[in-house]
Amino acid sequence: MNNLEMINRLKRMDILITMKSTGTPIEFAEKLSLSVSRFYDILLEMKELGAPIKYSRICRTYFYEKEGGFNINFEWRDQKD
Repeated sequence: MNNLEMINRLKRMDILITMKSTGTPIEFAEKLSLSVSRFYDILLEMKELGAPIKYSRICRTYFYEKEGGFNINFEWRDQKD
């Protein structure tokens, strides 16, 4: 997997978690075309980056414990002459 594919997968995961529409871990992995073990690896990496991701067995979805999300994009900076 190249870096762009990984960034796009991370963005998709972030959107689904924010919307609280991930489904169970198996369903979430299927939505991302991942094996369950690879899904858990990526989820762990997201948590290591500071994402407060929790799972609700009642709602059957992952969610952010605190409001926030990943922001991966290019930002312009003002250059001083």
